[in-house]
Amino acid sequence: MGLHGDSRDLSRGRTARAGPRRSGGLRGGAAVFAAVAAVFTLTLPPSVPGGDSGELVTAAYELGVAHPPGYPLFTLVAKLAIVLFPIGSVAYRVNLLCGLFGAVAASLLFFTVFRLSGSYAGGILAAGVFSFSHLTWQWSTAAEVFSLNNLFVGLLMALTVRFEEAATAKERSKELSLGSLLKLSLYFSAGLLPYLYLPISSYLNQARWTWGDQTTLLGFLTHFLREEYGTFSLAKSETGSSMSEILHSQVTNMRTELSFNIQVLAVWANICLARKDRPNPSLVWLFTGMFCIYSLFFAWRANLDISKPLFMGVVERFWMQSNAVVAVLAGVGLSALVSESNRVLNNSIGLQCLEWLSAMILVTYQIYSNYRICDQRTNYVIDKFAKNLLASMPQDAIILLRGDLPGNSLRYMHYCEGLRPDISLVDQEMMTYEWYLPKMAKHLPGVNFPGDRWNPVEGILPSGMVTFNLYHFLEINKQKETFVCIGIHEGDPTWKKNYSLWPWGSCDKLVPSEIVFNPDEWIKLTRNIYNWTEEYGRFDPSSWESVANEEMWQARMKTAFFIFNLAETANVPSNVKTQLYTHAYNLYKEIVYLRKEHPVNWHKNYAIACERMLGLRERDTDPEVLLSETIRHFHLYTQKARNDPQLADILVALKHLREELQSLRNRKNV
Repeated sequence: MGLHGDSRDLSRGRTARAGPRRSGGLRGGAAVFAAVAAVFTLTLPPSVPGGDSGELVTAAYELGVAHPPGYPLFTLVAKLAIVLFPIGSVAYRVNLLCGLFGAVAASLLFFTVFRLSGSYAGGILAAGVFSFSHLTWQWSTAAEVFSLNNLFVGLLMALTVRFEEAATAKERSKELSLGSLLKLSLYFSAGLLPYLYLPISSYLNQARWTWGDQTTLLGFLTHFLREEYGTFSLAKSETGSSMSEILHSQVTNMRTELSFNIQVLAVWANICLARKDRPNPSLVWLFTGMFCIYSLFFAWRANLDISKPLFMGVVERFWMQSNAVVAVLAGVGLSALVSESNRVLNNSIGLQCLEWLSAMILVTYQIYSNYRICDQRTNYVIDKFAKNLLASMPQDAIILLRGDLPGNSLRYMHYCEGLRPDISLVDQEMMTYEWYLPKMAKHLPGVNFPGDRWNPVEGILPSGMVTFNLYHFLEINKQKETFVCIGIHEGDPTWKKNYSLWPWGSCDKLVPSEIVFNPDEWIKLTRNIYNWTEEYGRFDPSSWESVANEEMWQARMKTAFFIFNLAETANVPSNVKTQLYTHAYNLYKEIVYLRKEHPVNWHKNYAIACERMLGLRERDTDPEVLLSETIRHFHLYTQKARNDPQLADILVALKHLREELQSLRNRKNV
């Protein structure tokens, strides 16, 4: 250990400290658990959050398999929570479970710091600033695996401290004997036992939603090693930010999440190792090494472009584990700072009061700063998004899902909450996997599949699987109305030879080409397709709530955009073209003036629609009004969309339009 004094004295000292610290650590850990659990429970979202939450809850509810690597322990414990917790929606029960995981993680951080330093204040500081940071709070109250990850990080550090507390060298050598190492190997193997659930669930095939076929060794390893995402990568075939960019963003994010003061205290814990009489220096070095290795490895493998807000939101969740280590080091650093100050000033009572005051101020500031944004008691955004999409669908419709937002939220509502049992949910991406239809087709009795796997090139694969394209899928299911949510797989254009995509809110309807588009009828069908009341731009751009809100707002202009594009591209008589432009103009005008805040592209689209109406020279339109509207909304667009590559061209057009408006007014005044 590098401490002064006789080894027997050291052993006696460690043994003497262990008793009160053991009992004090347990009592303090229980108090921390109760406090954090109370705050997390008060701020839980009442329904399904965004991201993977809907899928994870559905997998637990159905006892299926979640996305790679499967998360069997989380799935089984979440199923237990769904059965045992008597309150709230299915998603709320799993949210509550994750909140309790987060509270246990907090108590383990307290326990670690207290057993390292003997400081209650340091333990509370570590547990509080970590638990009530924005990231940790947000993902400890959502049905996600991250709070369970945090729990295991805390448990690992607590067990490491327990090993370090072994009273004598003999006791330690006993823990590292061959017999003990064999026991540790068995315990490690036991930790993998939950993965037996994957082949069992896959073999039974009772879940209406599951991922992969783990009944074979190859299928199991494919899932376990995340080969469909890219082993040891966040995503497959993605070009991400550089390692230095991710590390820099991590340090910056840590300062935001934990504060600069916490970073300084963590560094101070390492600086104090220079003094040879400091207790447990090896553990501080070990935790610091854990932080560095984890951060470097993750930055190397995080192949996502963090300049995109949504991808940044994905990456930053994995910084919580390193933040937990920094919080522990900060708690130890606070204790070391007080100890060093006491050695110089010899005023233990005053310094202890200052230590407690510092810890309470920093924790209270965390709660104050993040409570408003992390209080999710009234957050029904993803819930309303999914319910609106389902409610808009006709009876017995087929929905071809694409993407996490519609896929996970609709699956949750459909399977867990029992909404719209008449509808069939089919995943576009999953249909390209060889395991999907052999396993899932029996759970979709209302849907006909002309083969075993979706592929634009039809035929028989060497494995004997029959492939089919989207055109034949639509033809064999012509008795049902088929929709795509959100967007259609670009790899298969075969549907275009006999079908068209017509806008249906955030989704699109696949309509046979022989059906003639009636703009009046379609406007009437889609004008009030959703009941959406969320204000535009009120959510963090990196959140799933922001993505859902953007989709629902953009859905309001999809029919106008479709009709305008039809006028631009369709080979129709001039009177029909005029009618289409007029419909598009009126729709754009209606939605642009509906709310003060709306998507910035609406300004551009409306300005172009006004410009086209000018060219029509209709009798019931005022050229001066149209010119003024064109100029006004192009100007508003240029003020808000600075990154548009067409910005220079729009500014040139604006100059010309202003000259034209002035000329028009001059002619009127003559």
